[in-house]
Amino acid sequence: MIATVLSTNLGGAEAVPGLKRPSGIRKRPVARIEVRDPGPKHGGLGSGVVGDAIVSRKHHGGETQAVYAVAREELDHWGRELGRDLPDGMFGENLTTSGIDVDAAEVGEQWRVGLTLLEVCGPRVPCATFALHMAEPRWVRRFADHGRTGAYLAVREAGVIERDDPIEVVHRPGHGLTVPMLFRAAMGDRDLADVFLDAGVLPEAEHAWLASRR
Repeated sequence: MIATVLSTNLGGAEAVPGLKRPSGIRKRPVARIEVRDPGPKHGGLGSGVVGDAIVSRKHHGGETQAVYAVAREELDHWGRELGRDLPDGMFGENLTTSGIDVDAAEVGEQWRVGLTLLEVCGPRVPCATFALHMAEPRWVRRFADHGRTGAYLAVREAGVIERDDPIEVVHRPGHGLTVPMLFRAAMGDRDLADVFLDAGVLPEAEHAWLASRR
């Protein structure tokens, strides 16, 4: 099966029932998105997707959370579990993929997506906003226990991504340290945290963050 972008998704700042402030988690399919490195020249922390709202910049956005990808296969899994249809963008992802196991990606893996180059940086950590958005009992725990969170990506070469663009893995580090393993380390597996920290495979900010949670 050829790996492709099934949907490109954008969100504005909208109200979420039960949340006091607006959030950009509610994303909807659009024909294409423009991605860039959300570095200092673009205001520092923020989305790598032009026009995508990042409201809580303390916890979201920045270079290593520039783009969020979730496999359509994972949305389908949760649709079966929850007994409801989950549209593309439901998890707040910018890229809904098809034919690629996003959660098998190694940290540092690079994808050519259309004309862009994206690098896998780490997992999404579920939060209260995500739980309120989903409106499902014990959502954070259920999502965390499943352990397949999708992946945050950095933008190494900017450009436009469109629906049906191919996704090609152009570099795989080969260290075997995957996004779900990093998620388990972040959730309290100290042995795995030591593996990641000793391997030195994480971006600087993620390395410091993981070290602070040990």
